[in-house]
Amino acid sequence: MELVNQVIGTELSIFEKKFSSSVKGNNPLLDRIMQFIIKRKGKQMRPMFVFLSAKIAGTINEETYRAASLIELLHTATLVHDDVVDNAMLRRNFFSVNALWKNKIAVLVGDYLLSKGLLLSLQHHDYDILQITSRAVKEMSEGELLQMEKARKLDIKEEIYFEIIRAKTASLLSAACSAGAFAASKNQETAEFFRLFGEKAGIAFQIKDDLFDYGNDNIGKPTGIDIKEKKMTLPLIYTLQNASKADKQRIIYIIKNQSTDRKKVNEVIQCVKNAGGIEYAREKMESYRQEAITLLHQYPESEARKGMETLVDYVIERKY
Repeated sequence: MELVNQVIGTELSIFEKKFSSSVKGNNPLLDRIMQFIIKRKGKQMRPMFVFLSAKIAGTINEETYRAASLIELLHTATLVHDDVVDNAMLRRNFFSVNALWKNKIAVLVGDYLLSKGLLLSLQHHDYDILQITSRAVKEMSEGELLQMEKARKLDIKEEIYFEIIRAKTASLLSAACSAGAFAASKNQETAEFFRLFGEKAGIAFQIKDDLFDYGNDNIGKPTGIDIKEKKMTLPLIYTLQNASKADKQRIIYIIKNQSTDRKKVNEVIQCVKNAGGIEYAREKMESYRQEAITLLHQYPESEARKGMETLVDYVIERKY
């Protein structure tokens, strides 16, 4: 990621100050929570995609910074809400907002972040950027609901899986690329091009997350979490599609009725590995990465393009 920092390091430093300013409120409790969130922020990959898309498509300007802030506000809001929905007590190895301040406050904090993003765009008449990001929020909600519906029956086919992750995960990353490109170019075709690029990279990103669940890398965290939560990931879908009737029934029975049994979960993990589910998912991930890079190469070589390629590679090579 050193090249990425060389290309947009200055912009990211400026962005951090602008983002901190954008979440300030008049309520002491709210400010305490915002400071807590800011201090424990993640890798900020989505703002990176915003700035690199902008540099490739045109010139970074004030609207680019607002686009990056809006994307990060929306992303943070969804994480806060997700922790409430999942009853998660930890986020990035720290206590989650709902763990420290309970669910009611966490939901209101998520709503506050969403409203700050909306106001940031409306106050500066960034209507096109707002439309891009609003569409992503709608798709994220639809993707989550579709996944929950299908998880009840464990009947997800591969095409439905890709529909879910395109909406649930890839939509916000594609919105980051699209918003950054539009802010820099003011061109709808350019924005759509980068939306498609971001979608490919976002799908690869999610498949990488799927692979973490099978102990594919030494990441120092428990495996089988998705299986325990009855989430149908690509390695598992591939395994079920290619398993014998008896093996399929046994795997589904374990997931439905014994997913809290560590030995049984490990049994499913081993079935997936034996069936070639890991290799299949890796191949699909690499295919989407290559599609994203091929799109990117329609633009001339530059430091920004090299930085974006580095970021896409990081997406599928990261260890956590």
